[in-house]
Amino acid sequence: MAEGSTTFNVAPHRDWRGAFSALRKLLADSDDTTQVFRIMRALNVGTVKTGYARLLRTAQGGRIAYQQRELAVILSAPAVIAQFGEGSVGASYRAFLTSTGYTAEGLVEVSRTGSNVQEAEHPYAWYARRMRDIHDIWHILTGYRANDPLGEACLVAFSYAQTKGLGWAVIAIGAGFKALRVPGGKAAAAAIWEGYRLGRRAAWLPGEDYETLLAEPLDEARRRLGISTPAAYLAINTAA
Repeated sequence: MAEGSTTFNVAPHRDWRGAFSALRKLLADSDDTTQVFRIMRALNVGTVKTGYARLLRTAQGGRIAYQQRELAVILSAPAVIAQFGEGSVGASYRAFLTSTGYTAEGLVEVSRTGSNVQEAEHPYAWYARRMRDIHDIWHILTGYRANDPLGEACLVAFSYAQTKGLGWAVIAIGAGFKALRVPGGKAAAAAIWEGYRLGRRAAWLPGEDYETLLAEPLDEARRRLGISTPAAYLAINTAA
């Protein structure tokens, strides 16, 4: 999953019909990540522009935006991923890649599936790619597992709190209602709601310098960023 489209449309509009069609498919098959990007393209209108403007207002955002580093390229370089010491965010990300089989390049390919719009040469398009590429690092920072439907739903709610992208909200609400239809689902719905609350309390993660963050000890990074333990989620998924 990711923040939104890696393209930039001059006059975007929300496609609610397309979004709900994609949501039905996603709720039927939580592994169909392509539908997440369909929902983001349909609903996250204006989110990239707003996020990019906020990035520029942060202390290091001007430098980050000027450099326009492509995180997918960096996170796909074995030498980069191998350099981080034990206990760091980067080491946890390395273990994440090994345990899940996911790759930064794979997420890029999924994000392009079903879209016939070419990536634009525009700062907003770069920012959208950046938001896509940091999603799996947010799994590390929050403690929500990526190969777990509830973990993804919780991170979706966290992401809505951080970005205000309506696509995230729709997915989180859909996942919550789906949870309530099964026995014990109230606990799962509570964990999703907790994800939103934790996202609101945390520092604004899109403004981080992720190349620096990867070298930071994970526990220290969580404390600095105000990311609390997801107690409701862990009470259900003790393996997280």
